[in-house]
Parts: sequence; C-alpha cells; structure tokens
Amino acid sequence: MKLLSDDVQAAIRALFPRYPTRQAATLPALHLVNEQLGYVPPAAVVEIAQLLELVPAQVQDTLSFYGFFPQDEPQGRNRLWLCRSISCAARESESLLKYLARRLGIRPGETTADGSVTLQFAECLGACDGAPAMLVNDALHTNLTEEKLDTLLASLRPDGETASKPQDPRPKT
Repeated sequence: MKLLSDDVQAAIRALFPRYPTRQAATLPALHLVNEQLGYVPPAAVVEIAQLLELVPAQVQDTLSFYGFFPQDEPQGRNRLWLCRSISCAARESESLLKYLARRLGIRPGETTADGSVTLQFAECLGACDGAPAMLVNDALHTNLTEEKLDTLLASLRPDGETASKPQDPRPKT
C-alpha cells in the first residue's frame, strides 16, 4: 500500500531540478511528507528513498539528525517548540514550558487529546536576542511571557495556522 499521495510524490519529483543531486533533496522531501502525514513513518522513509534513488538508511540518517520529524505517530496540527537553550533558560523558558504544559494539559512531547497541539522543546532556535523564544509551526515568537503565550494559544486555529502574525524579532528603532 502506497503511503505518499500522488501530489506529494509529484512535489518531491519537482524538487529534483533545484538540487545538484537527488540526495540533496532529502530534507525538503521529508518536510513535504511531514506536512502531508503529520509524521514520517518508516514506510514513508522507504518510499522517499525509492523516489530519490537512495537506500532507506540514507533518508533515515537525515531524518534522525533533525528533531522536526517524528516517526512514531502524527503530531498535532499546531506544533509548539519552546527553546531551552542557555539564553532562553536564563530568561525563564523552563517555567514557560511548565506553564504551557499546565494550560494544555499535556507534558512536553505529547499532543492534546483533540490533536490540535503538540508541545515540544527545542535545544536552540537561534533567536537568543529574543529569548525566550518559541517556534509555532513555522513562525518564530520572541520575548515570551505567560500573557503572550495566552494570546498565542487563543490565536491557534484547528487547521494548524495562527490567526496572529509572528513577531518581528528585530529591535524597534
């Protein structure tokens, strides 16, 4: 049974001319599959490898390097990645992570019962100047407080989009 839709397979094939080798298209292919399925199960790794003319271990190697691709079960439609690097930790990201967990009724690494939110921590989001920072789906949010988290949670929509725009991490001049 084929796991990847015809559209995702076509989108992966469309990547080929953009990269010097098919192996170089592995990461974008993983993102496409993760967007479709909410995770990248082992059977999808095999299908990606076939499309890229690689062995599954090469695709798995790329997948396992990044924390963005779960393999065991689909993630929530909204994924919250709270940074806990040294800069964010110094600005209370751990207490914000606990706050989010209480608000959502889940622990980090879990998904709400309705499948709308997965809460995770990130080792570093590269936004130290805006610590504490969080990635919500693909949008970076910085200088977080409990109040900002409340507003952000209220803006989450069931389809995985946010009603609010991400904050601009650049300082105002």
